[in-house]
Amino acid sequence: MTTIVDYGAGNLRSVENTLAAIGAPYSLTNSAEGIRAAAKIILPGVGHFGQMMRTLDRLDLRRALTERIRQGVPFLGICLGLQGLFEASAEAPEVSGLGLFRGRIERFPASARTPHMGWNELLPTVESRLLRGLRPHPYVYFAHSYYAPVVEATAATCSYEVRYTAVLEQDNIFGVQFHPEKSGPLGLRIVQNFVEL
Repeated sequence: MTTIVDYGAGNLRSVENTLAAIGAPYSLTNSAEGIRAAAKIILPGVGHFGQMMRTLDRLDLRRALTERIRQGVPFLGICLGLQGLFEASAEAPEVSGLGLFRGRIERFPASARTPHMGWNELLPTVESRLLRGLRPHPYVYFAHSYYAPVVEATAATCSYEVRYTAVLEQDNIFGVQFHPEKSGPLGLRIVQNFVEL
């Protein structure tokens, strides 16, 4: 059973629809107890870094999430859900992220048209479990104004004025900057790869 963290993210319904389309059982939770009972966790994300982290704190979910991730439960962060894995973000410098990866989320340079919205190419850097069975250099759908740095756990990058992390993989921790739920059949396969881990 895959548990989706329900903190009011705008793309919650499309993530539900994706899991339903691949026949994967799922549940929603906004409680620490629900997260502690989860076999797999998806943290969707649309909106503002500070708002997401403050809401996770208000619902008392931060500790439960970090505990379960450190215990080895498979975790997938989508878009803002990936960004929340880092220490901080330029979008809300006063709010700390989950801190599972070092570094800060930055805004695209002023020369870039933001948000970065539309289809762009993934450039794998290592063999990726999330991208298993996909054609080389697939195109996926992005919608974001902030980006994660390239780190040791980066499994694929994308370039939009700067090179940034598009897929993150380390042990049981996975993150995608793009929206698999808006990336058609290819996105379905990515979510299925996570569910089948």
